[in-house]
Amino acid sequence: MPASAEEAVCAPVAKVPLERHLRQLSLDLLGRPPTWEEYQAAQKKGSVDVEDIRAMMNKDEFYARIRNYHRALLRANLSASVNDNGNSRLSGSGAADSILGFANNSSAGLRGGFGAGCDSTIEQDSCLTATNPDAHAAPLREKVTTCRDTQGVPMPVSFDYDTSFYKCTALATATSNAVTTCADLAANATWKKYTYFCDRRGAANDSFLCLPDPGKSTTAALTVEVTDAQGRIIAFEHPNIPSKPALTDLKRCTLDLELSGNVKGNYAPRRGCIQREGYVMSTKPPFWATGTTPASVKVCAIEAQDRAYNPWTMASCETARFASDRSCGCGDRMRRCEVNAITAQSVRAVHDMRVAAFNEEPLRIVESVVKRDEPYFNILTTRRSFVNGTLSEYYRQNQGVGVFSVTAPASAQAIPTVPYDENGAWAEYTRDAQHSGVLTTPAFLYRFPTQRARVNEFYEAFLCKTFAPPADASLPPPEDSCNRQNNLAVRCGCNYCHATIEPTGAHWGRYAERSSQFLNADQFPRFDPKCRDCALNGDTNCGGECSQYVMQAYDGDGANSLGMLKTYLYRTADEEQNIEAGPQLLVQRMMQTGDLERCTVKRIWNEFLGRPMTAEEQRMYLNSLSQDFAKSGHKLKSLIEHVVTTDAYRRID
Repeated sequence: MPASAEEAVCAPVAKVPLERHLRQLSLDLLGRPPTWEEYQAAQKKGSVDVEDIRAMMNKDEFYARIRNYHRALLRANLSASVNDNGNSRLSGSGAADSILGFANNSSAGLRGGFGAGCDSTIEQDSCLTATNPDAHAAPLREKVTTCRDTQGVPMPVSFDYDTSFYKCTALATATSNAVTTCADLAANATWKKYTYFCDRRGAANDSFLCLPDPGKSTTAALTVEVTDAQGRIIAFEHPNIPSKPALTDLKRCTLDLELSGNVKGNYAPRRGCIQREGYVMSTKPPFWATGTTPASVKVCAIEAQDRAYNPWTMASCETARFASDRSCGCGDRMRRCEVNAITAQSVRAVHDMRVAAFNEEPLRIVESVVKRDEPYFNILTTRRSFVNGTLSEYYRQNQGVGVFSVTAPASAQAIPTVPYDENGAWAEYTRDAQHSGVLTTPAFLYRFPTQRARVNEFYEAFLCKTFAPPADASLPPPEDSCNRQNNLAVRCGCNYCHATIEPTGAHWGRYAERSSQFLNADQFPRFDPKCRDCALNGDTNCGGECSQYVMQAYDGDGANSLGMLKTYLYRTADEEQNIEAGPQLLVQRMMQTGDLERCTVKRIWNEFLGRPMTAEEQRMYLNSLSQDFAKSGHKLKSLIEHVVTTDAYRRID
């Protein structure tokens, strides 16, 4: 009767030849074949022993190998997890012929048209003396008659009609060559009624006649011409406004802005108008500046501002809303904004640099633990971390508010100062007390955006466990009230997994979902009476201050929890300890079970042998390797050494 495959494990072991053994170790530990000199040294010695293995594990190539292993284990790539809509990204380079400014979604709220830039030909503070292409349409300013309002917010200096509402035809064509310029039209008895709707457009300031687009049902219906005392059209209106049409009117464009909600300082462009502010020349270089960045940078006047809040409404400029508030701007040295790569200035895309740095951080933490031969599970608990130039500037200057939601891991004074352009220079520092190894880095929190996803990754990567209902799981009849439980930890069927997932996920309860924001108890208490009162009054938004709180009730527990931080909903008193203690408590508890050790042994085995342990190998090696791993103080190098010196590693398969 032939021997089984598992019985063969106990058979005499055929070792690989010396050269092949060296090659196998070099490829596994260093990621490359041996050099000719390394082959010669091994042949002269006649063996590859433990000292040779330890020497390999002190080389930079080994640490690169460890980094790659953990990159895969942690799936360290948050690029697809960050909602980067480009709203805070600037176009241009800042050179005289390439102005820096928004040309994206933000432009619609600031200037009235998607992708609309500012007027790069009129200096903002010279707007009253500069040649204005719209001078024929005077009066242009009635509300604010200066280049800026009394708080210094830049006002429009020129306008264009928006072709989303208007059809603009070359003036000579529209008038059959009766007039060819807006100035001529204003003086022509037949055509002067269209004076305000004559638009000088494009780089050449050619004259166009812009009228409500007859090809669109909403604008074609605006057939009533409203005129001023001189007979010039000032608006097109719908003939039956009481019928509440989708579009009631289109008014002539001027340099006056509307007030959204009739709130002073809450500026909005007039519908159908692209109202452009001018430019400024900034002598303060943006944070991404290099040696070839111009000494004086040309920037749109809105984006060049540096305010912490709207001076009229006091609304914050330190959130994503800054990109749609005319009074905010990009901040000091353009810190709130990003740019794409500027090849002529050797500037790399800011967003790409930030994503790369966030991805790199957990790998630096892992490498430091392994290189210092610390207990391996320090990668899950240490407060140590690292910043390069990109992250140092990001944290110390409070950058990126329009894209990332990341709480600075320490005070600005505690974060090392590394120049922005030194992306390869990483400096060590200590994060605040709530941090826990790689488990609280932006890379982990963004890559696994919910508490459930974070638990799932922790269990899979470090406990070698997955969540699945047992094979004999069953469900009660559909009418059973258990099926209507909102608490997944007790809902029939769901409870097989969620009875563990929900309380375990609470360890990340002080970290907001879909972001890397830490919900500090001083700012986000367990219960907020203001949020409760808003919820009871039906105001689930509550001024945007209660997004992290229970604001709607779907069951009795929810009704009793209005105004409570969401993460506390359905948690018992014992489980609430998980929220306050954070991921460090989870790691401490798992250390007591031995699951962390056994899983690490399995993963290292799989990594260096290229296959999982068989059942027989688990019987022979798992406990002994786990025990040796624990006795070594959980040193990863020691575990790897024990794995690559097993008979199984040297066997010819």
